[in-house]
Amino acid sequence: MAIYIVKRFFMMIATILIIATLTFFLMHSIPGSPFDEERTSNPTIQANLEKFYKLDQPTHVQYLYYLKSIATFDFGPSIKKPNDSVNKLLARGFPISLELGMVTIIVAVLSGITLGTFAALRHNGIIDYAAMAFAVVGISVPNFVLATVLIQQLAVNWNLLPPATWSSPLHMILPTLALATGPTAIIARLTRSSMLEVLTQDYMKMARAKGLSPMRIVLRHALRNALMPVVTIMGTMLAGILTGTFVIEKIFAIPGMGKYFVESINNRDYPVIMGSTVFYSAFLVFMLFLVDIVYGFLDPRIKLHRKEGEA
Repeated sequence: MAIYIVKRFFMMIATILIIATLTFFLMHSIPGSPFDEERTSNPTIQANLEKFYKLDQPTHVQYLYYLKSIATFDFGPSIKKPNDSVNKLLARGFPISLELGMVTIIVAVLSGITLGTFAALRHNGIIDYAAMAFAVVGISVPNFVLATVLIQQLAVNWNLLPPATWSSPLHMILPTLALATGPTAIIARLTRSSMLEVLTQDYMKMARAKGLSPMRIVLRHALRNALMPVVTIMGTMLAGILTGTFVIEKIFAIPGMGKYFVESINNRDYPVIMGSTVFYSAFLVFMLFLVDIVYGFLDPRIKLHRKEGEA
């Protein structure tokens, strides 16, 4: 296990470096300058600004400065918010984005597993058909479309929930619903199909023959094995949810990292774009690593296969 962790660690470093390199050269391949909208008749001001942010240096020199900022985790000041550093923006916005993402994941996992389990246990029944209809709609409708519908109906027409900002638990409901519907539908479909397959296995028939209660059979024997496909996609789903918060945060005026990221793209704020991209990449790669570890604990066959291979 120690060798595996070390290998995965170096793979994470390589992945982050590749993402950081691609981000840097893609940003610098776009024509123009972040100061194009601020050009004045005095070229000295323009030159001083570019010198301060090291944009007057050759591309390879800028790239070396960029790698140094990653190694020291100091991404420098924002171009459009010179009084704030990128680190301060991350410290200010990321906890809110993380909170929204974690609440969304918890809601999606619990709702999706419950819905998928009941659909499998009531196969070809009303609950099954209703759950799969919800899954089709949830997967088909983009979260930003669902967000506007929720705001219009629940906030504007019915005045049940606040439409925007992030100042109370009530403000979390609409953005969480908008983000969690799609993942809930995916998890429900995976859980249902996996549960249907598990329920037909021989060891399930043996458990019933022993006289175990249906609840114990489902929770202790069926559900654990049925969750393997769900755990497998949790890493990519987490990435999708956290990056999806950018758009949802903009729609609901949530002061998370999405607000600064979208603004930085519009303003071509290189330090914010590259710093937040590297930070999110490192976070997501680390979460993928944790998912692999959890997968190994849930499926003992992985450890058995590794031992047999070593033998």
